[in-house]
Amino acid sequence: MEEVEGSGDAPGNGHRIITSRSEFLQALRDGFALAAAQGCRELLLSDPDFADWPLGEPAVLDHLTRWAFAHRKLTMLGGHFDEVSRRHARFAQWRRQWSHIVECRSPDSDDERDIPTLLLAPGLVTLKLLNRAQYRASWSTDEGDSVRAHEHLDALLQRSVEAFPATTLGL
Repeated sequence: MEEVEGSGDAPGNGHRIITSRSEFLQALRDGFALAAAQGCRELLLSDPDFADWPLGEPAVLDHLTRWAFAHRKLTMLGGHFDEVSRRHARFAQWRRQWSHIVECRSPDSDDERDIPTLLLAPGLVTLKLLNRAQYRASWSTDEGDSVRAHEHLDALLQRSVEAFPATTLGL
C-alpha cells in the first residue's frame, strides 16, 4: 500500500492507497482487527451486496466477537443481503447470536446506486473502495474523512428500511 501523510495534527493521521483486491481484503481484515483491539462504539459497513467481504472468515468473526461488548452497534447498509446468506454462512450465524447489536438496512431504491463500499469505525479508520473494477481504495485515520463518510451513510440510512432479519419465521 502506498503511504500518504494526512493533513491532521494528531499523530497517526494519514492515508494509505490500496491498489489490489488482495490488499483491499486485507485492509478489511485489518479494520476489523483494529476495531476489536482499540474498541469503538459503532461499526458501519456498507456495500451493494457484501459478496467479496471476508465476513465468514473465522479470524474476522473472532474480531467482531471481541468488539461486540455492551453498548456497541454494528450497522450494515446493503442493496441486498442474499450474498451474505450464501457466501458468509458463519457470519449469518454470528449475526443471529448478536442480533441485539446488529442492524441491517437497505436504502430506498433511488439510493441503491449511491451505496458506497465502506468500513467505518468512527474515530479509528475509514476504508472506502473508490474503484471497484481496479480495487483502488483509501484507508484513512483522518477524523475529517470519518465525519464525511458518517454523514454520507447517515443520509442513506435515514431513507432506508430494515432488511436481512436475524431469523425468518416459516410455517
